Amino acid sequence: MAFDGIVTKVVTKELQNIINYKIDKIYEPDKNTIILGLYGNFENLSLLLCISPNNCRLHLTNHQQKNPDTAPNFCMLLRKHILGYKIKSISTIDLERIIFIDLENNENPNKPLKKKLIIELMGKHSNIILTDQNEIIIDSLRHTNIEHNSNRDVYPTAKYIFPQTSKYSFLQLKDFNDFYDKIEPKLTEYIINQSEEISNLNISSYNIDKIISNTFNGISISFVKSIINTFSINNISKQALEEIYIKINDIIHSTYYDFVLLDNNKDYFLYSSDNNTSKYYINYKLDDFYNDKENSELFKNYRNSILNLILATLKKYEKRLHNIDTKLLECSNRDKYRLYGELLTSNLYQIPNTNLKSIKLENYYDNNKTIEIPLDSKYLPSRNAKMYFKKYTKLKNAFELVNQQEQETIQDINYLESIIYEINESLNTSDIEEIYEEISESPIFENKLKLAKKTNTSKKQKPKSLTKNKEAHFNPLKYTIKEYTVFVGRNNKENDYLTFKFAKKTDLWFHTKDTHGSHVILKVPQNENIPEEILIDVAKLAAEHSKAKNSSHTPVDYCKVLNVKKPSGSKPGFVIYTNNKTIYV
Repeated sequence: MAFDGIVTKVVTKELQNIINYKIDKIYEPDKNTIILGLYGNFENLSLLLCISPNNCRLHLTNHQQKNPDTAPNFCMLLRKHILGYKIKSISTIDLERIIFIDLENNENPNKPLKKKLIIELMGKHSNIILTDQNEIIIDSLRHTNIEHNSNRDVYPTAKYIFPQTSKYSFLQLKDFNDFYDKIEPKLTEYIINQSEEISNLNISSYNIDKIISNTFNGISISFVKSIINTFSINNISKQALEEIYIKINDIIHSTYYDFVLLDNNKDYFLYSSDNNTSKYYINYKLDDFYNDKENSELFKNYRNSILNLILATLKKYEKRLHNIDTKLLECSNRDKYRLYGELLTSNLYQIPNTNLKSIKLENYYDNNKTIEIPLDSKYLPSRNAKMYFKKYTKLKNAFELVNQQEQETIQDINYLESIIYEINESLNTSDIEEIYEEISESPIFENKLKLAKKTNTSKKQKPKSLTKNKEAHFNPLKYTIKEYTVFVGRNNKENDYLTFKFAKKTDLWFHTKDTHGSHVILKVPQNENIPEEILIDVAKLAAEHSKAKNSSHTPVDYCKVLNVKKPSGSKPGFVIYTNNKTIYV
């Protein structure tokens, strides 16, 4: 359900409880959001005003947001003009998504100062506007004018103009017949165009939700759709339309409301209730819903941006590995060029001293079988022999270098694949931030990541190694299997911390064999033999936190932490281990 006129009406009704509350704080966490700190009736509240195109809304909030170090211009203007003012009234007109907050300052009882805050919740046209008592605009969060394809002027010194609409008011309908008369023209138009009888129409073949939303002000498509789905209305008969009208009317004129989450918590629905709820019930339900929604959207966007960066880098390294393999294939022929050079040199006395395209010689390395050696006809055979020796030496040296490059590239690809695994397993933005911190320290991404500028002091400081006093920085997953405690790393840096700083040498270390996954540490009490069923359960846990979690018969290696080593200069999370055993789970 969108934050339509119905939701606006319900929220505004609850906000009548904050009349005479004083504005004592004003924040602007981002370019679309203003938060008013309120005090009254011995309580502190926060009123959130958001004009984000996808999540425009107004309600009380319990969720704190980070504020910029320097307040933006509009925030400073609001602090100048309305800080210390009291809320005298909160109102809406009809089912418009526009809220008027009348403010008053009575420091001078003989001449009270009055201002008005207008919050327009209209998708991409949303705005927050501050006017004086004559409705002359002092300023707004967004400025628009007719010259830039706007239907009205919204900028300082302009007169505030109420947005115009061609839709009907649902609140002014007399009865169902009046409702039906308003939508019948569009319904008739559809029937004529489709050449169908009204009795044959059904919900799936007709956009009745869209027609009602486009006909009446403040009623969203998703709200009508929720009514149709919730009450299982399947046809478009006049009787069904009357049922829809009754449901909409009941919800709009209800005294109390219930808030119901739909579609796996991705949407919500308000409907009438007989139960008396808390005075800010809908406000805080909306607050929780939109907070979860925005956190989810932020997480997905953040995750996808990092994932796209990793995938692009992985593609580059895979291409590099392909080129290296091609070069190695060429280097594999180096002995052939040495053979050509030796045969030409040893037979120069019998080869004509003239330019040739090729020559057949006996190969004394292969029972004197005849071999044909291609020659560059621009040069004499002796010069060709030197060229073959030079090519052999070049490829021999290249093989050693390229072979080393292949090993390094394979390690880089494995590391990138481990990062992709971490991203896919991440659950929130905090997990992604830790992954970003990890890749920010990797030379692989030094040309791709734009790190935040550091102060001169921080530039002089060397990065500190992981120490036990940084335990608070890490938050590994913790499990209890019977009386034993198990810890699971959530990313490569946390894996290193778990294995080399947190775990004792006598603890047991688990990891899926030849598969990306988390380091798993089983805490072992002193001199205690771990039962086999515990080892199996921990191995299952390691498999669940690996890329092989959906596989069956997964091999999991385990050994004492004492036997796990980290090669010098290796990537985060990479280790080698010895004296291990394997469990298949």
